[in-house]
Amino acid sequence: MSDAGRHFVTIDDSASGDRLDRALAMALPSLTRSRVKALIEGRRVALADGRTIEEPSRKVKTGERFVVDIPEPEPAEPTPQAIDLEILYEDTDLLVLNKPAGLVVHPAPGNPDRTLVNALLAHCGDSLSGIGGVRRPGIVHRLDKDTSGVMVVAKNDATHRALARLFAAHDLTRIYKVLVWGAPTAPKGTVDAAIGRHPVDRKRMTVRRTGGRAALTEYWVEERFGPPIRPVASLMGARLHTGRTHQVRVHLAHLGCPVVGDPVYGRRAGNAAAPASLKSFGRQALHAAILAFRHPTTGREMRFASELPEDFKTLVSDLNDVK
Repeated sequence: MSDAGRHFVTIDDSASGDRLDRALAMALPSLTRSRVKALIEGRRVALADGRTIEEPSRKVKTGERFVVDIPEPEPAEPTPQAIDLEILYEDTDLLVLNKPAGLVVHPAPGNPDRTLVNALLAHCGDSLSGIGGVRRPGIVHRLDKDTSGVMVVAKNDATHRALARLFAAHDLTRIYKVLVWGAPTAPKGTVDAAIGRHPVDRKRMTVRRTGGRAALTEYWVEERFGPPIRPVASLMGARLHTGRTHQVRVHLAHLGCPVVGDPVYGRRAGNAAAPASLKSFGRQALHAAILAFRHPTTGREMRFASELPEDFKTLVSDLNDVK
């Protein structure tokens, strides 16, 4: 449901002396303070007597009554495109989906359309009330183009802010299934190593001794394939305790067992005993398997699980024949 329309706000004692943008944002919790500021500067806020207010920093007084006109969300720039999506859950505030490998999340140079955003615009239609005044889905976290699995998307400003806080505080569960070359020395453990831009190749991330951002990944080996002493590959689980760019891929490469099919961090010939399907797998074998969080509106604990996609399953099946 859209928040568009005329809203009336009367200032009480608790807000007296506050800035106008802050007071209105507190009274209209579905709007961010930056959104309220834009409405004020856009001459969409007035006193009850009709005087337009254009100063977000204006101090408010007890008893003042303001009229806030919220326009309909502007059409999103990306074009809605009907693309089949596997929706795991949906309500008026958010939806959870199982993203297939190969689907880009945002339009960008090289991928101007046929993205998840285009698909969501078509799927959600008028149920998107607008993020920052624009009718678009709120992407809180991203999966790389070739990573499959569970994603949550906000459908309004308030949910977008609440989910962003959950991700920033790491107050949720994110577990990946991943196929790697070889196996780590320990069957389970953690990688606590800061991640930052590579000093030479700025398109890559890397473990940094200085200048990186704290990153923590918990991992465990679920199955080894091939000789016990020198496995060809391993199926692993990885839980993110932080959310850095390419975190799982960078940390597992740092352990010496890069993700199979990873074109950036997994450049490794692999074991001679590896089946051809393992050597030629066309994407990183990384799948967002579990996402659990508390619903920001209902407070209900939500947990979603996604099975490995068929290409990943086939690869694991092939590895079961490796001696």
